[in-house]
Amino acid sequence: MSEIKRILQQITALSDVPDVSVLKRLIDELRVNEKNPALANRKIQSLIEIMQLHPEYGDGLASFVLKLIIQYRQIALYTDTGIMSDEGFFSSLRRLIGHRFLPLLPQDDSVVELVGYLFDQRQDEHWLASIDKDKWDVLVDLLKVKKEHLDLVATAKNNILNAIVILSYRVSGIGLHPDLMESYPQILNYSASFVAQNQEAVLFVNQYRQAHELDNLTDITPEQAVSADPLLVMVEQCEDIVATVRKRIYKTGISIRLTNMMLRLDQSLQRIRILTKLVSIDGLKRDRAIIELIQTLVVTANRRYSIGYLIDNNTKLLSRKVTENASRVGEHYISTDKSGYQKMFKKASIGGFIIAFMATTKIVTYQLAIAPMGRAFLNSMIYGLGFVFIHIVHGTVATKQPAMTAAAIASTISDSSGKKSHQLTKLSELVVDIMRTQFIAIMGNIMMAIPVALTISYVWLHLSGAPMINTDKAGHLLHELDPFTSLALPHAAIAGVYLFLSGLIAGYYDNLAVYNNIGARIRRHRFLQKLLPATWLERFSTFIEANLGAIMGNFIFGIFLGSTATIGFLFGLPIDIRHIAFASANLAHGLFNLAPDQMSWQIVLLSAMGVLMIGMVNLMVSFSLALFVALRSKEVQFLEWSRLTKQLFSHMMTHPSDFFWPRDKPMKYARIDSQGHMIFDDSAIQNSGKPLPRNYVVRRLSEVKILSKSKLAANIETDIHYENQPQTNDGNTEQEAQITQTTLSNASLKQVIDLDDGLVDEELNSTPYTDDIQYDKATKTLGAHGDYDHLGVSDSGTNSTNNNSPDSKAAGDAKTPLPKPKKPPNLPS
Repeated sequence: MSEIKRILQQITALSDVPDVSVLKRLIDELRVNEKNPALANRKIQSLIEIMQLHPEYGDGLASFVLKLIIQYRQIALYTDTGIMSDEGFFSSLRRLIGHRFLPLLPQDDSVVELVGYLFDQRQDEHWLASIDKDKWDVLVDLLKVKKEHLDLVATAKNNILNAIVILSYRVSGIGLHPDLMESYPQILNYSASFVAQNQEAVLFVNQYRQAHELDNLTDITPEQAVSADPLLVMVEQCEDIVATVRKRIYKTGISIRLTNMMLRLDQSLQRIRILTKLVSIDGLKRDRAIIELIQTLVVTANRRYSIGYLIDNNTKLLSRKVTENASRVGEHYISTDKSGYQKMFKKASIGGFIIAFMATTKIVTYQLAIAPMGRAFLNSMIYGLGFVFIHIVHGTVATKQPAMTAAAIASTISDSSGKKSHQLTKLSELVVDIMRTQFIAIMGNIMMAIPVALTISYVWLHLSGAPMINTDKAGHLLHELDPFTSLALPHAAIAGVYLFLSGLIAGYYDNLAVYNNIGARIRRHRFLQKLLPATWLERFSTFIEANLGAIMGNFIFGIFLGSTATIGFLFGLPIDIRHIAFASANLAHGLFNLAPDQMSWQIVLLSAMGVLMIGMVNLMVSFSLALFVALRSKEVQFLEWSRLTKQLFSHMMTHPSDFFWPRDKPMKYARIDSQGHMIFDDSAIQNSGKPLPRNYVVRRLSEVKILSKSKLAANIETDIHYENQPQTNDGNTEQEAQITQTTLSNASLKQVIDLDDGLVDEELNSTPYTDDIQYDKATKTLGAHGDYDHLGVSDSGTNSTNNNSPDSKAAGDAKTPLPKPKKPPNLPS
């Protein structure tokens, strides 16, 4: 007899008095090494075959597990597990660090502690994830519960239904939170959706509990199943509102707190969907929901005390914030056609011209006898002010990777942009376009910086009669470019990190300018109002608002470059920076001022090779970090990284010229125009009289989906009316109106609401309508004081004629008892 069969016999025998140690033995027997997924599937298949031969084992295991978990608090499992906490990062970190010194007391009545005991190995989540979905489906389907154990099912369903109500209230609270309303004031117009989803949730729970007679601790199968479609429609409307808020982030800005709230809102809405599937009569949906919940629970149980997991979650939150807030700076770094390619070369040439003078100034200042901190300040000002000047005159510095690049990358792998295979193909093509754009930017910097630097050295020599630098300094400049005998490449990697950070800083300050209304506040500054004419003040405030990110990103990037060597000197560390544009200017100065007897082709070759390798390291480090942040924000797995690398390598082997020269037919991206600017979706262009800055590209949304096609059969009515319906080709809009338009039947309520009014900050309707929303149970529709009787459709599909039937209840009148679990047994230590 196999060990698995022996354990299943013991579980069946102990189904009335479950012993957790026996269940742990079964899990230990099924556990395999995470590197052997084939063995995991074979063991699960053995379990399936045994349960198919002995159906009583399925009932025994199901009853055993149900009776065991009923002794623990279940509601927190459904409402909290796998959902982002609103606890701050540092308070969570202090709690977990304290746990290392003085362990936290376990919550003995929590299902998470039970699962943590059962799945106590770090690799558990990996071997569970490696099991084929079809085997999961078969296994869960075999866990049948006999009629005499339906009281266990009823108790479990009661907990699930109560969790739906709790999550629904949380969704209402987050959706109407002041921070969210401040970010998007028009959300007050759609507050009915958040209120309605709560009322639909309560209504669904009450109807389901009554139809299945769960209050009697049984679970009958009703003649007419209670449909969750009205609740799911309102959940979908809430998701649409969240999507609308995200589309406006480029105008409104976002904070970490708001990012956390929107993520929790998304996760809570998704959890409501999962819980409705758990009580669904559709076996496949129910089984998939059980599997998803088990995997989430195992991950949470394994990582609940992990500092690394806390940092991982919060860095994902930061990544999401960076990518959702696309930088608004006018510097574009992605060209998809020849026109953008040529413009990038011109901008890079301007940058290279100025960089030659910056490098010369930095070299000359080394002759000044000043303290180390003074030198750091002087170098920082040369770099910082020089980069800001380059931006103001519309130049560019090679290898810059702003936050916009991360947002552009993330846009190609958005959750709604198609299958992952198609998304990764688009992403690989975008990477090729970015690499090509950076190549021409490097060429523009080098091809201008080298001749200008040579000209400066030549003019200096002929005007002053002496070389700008002596031969020792020239030899030192060339030695710093040697990729083999110096630290040029590690120093180039440090510069690459700074390039990436400067992009994040630019995105941060762009977000700050929008979120805090910097432009409008500058216009209201009393001193500036007295100092500047109104037109000048308007232009100044607009410039600062549109360019604050670029200015601060470039300036702080200059501080990084200018102070690194001094910091290394003070602490005795061999750290410095190398950037390809400055390296090319230093190459020209070094070669021109080197003594003839020291000149050799080896020095020239090594120095030129060093410049190119410095540029390659700059680009690869900065771009890799931007790519990592973007993919991390979308939780792309390592296997997809491998597929992406293979696609890039294949492209390089088959079409290497695409990395250096524009394609004949440029790629088109849904969220990026031919100039590399992000396209922001919105429902209306700005109507405030001010033209949109040229670095904006706004796509007008023709409509916002309210009812999904899968829900149209439910004939759900809401209180939202669309004023401007899109015309069809034949001019007939009546059929479309039946799908996308719903109207208020209450004659006293004449409000018209444009769902996604985008940038138009119109005054809100002064008439409150939250008190007017009532629900008709038979129709599952929004109504006003019961005036919707003639619109409704009952559960059976017939017209509703009487809303005052004995089984009709108001949304909040039904009993929602919270079952009190017994004290759970102590887990073995």
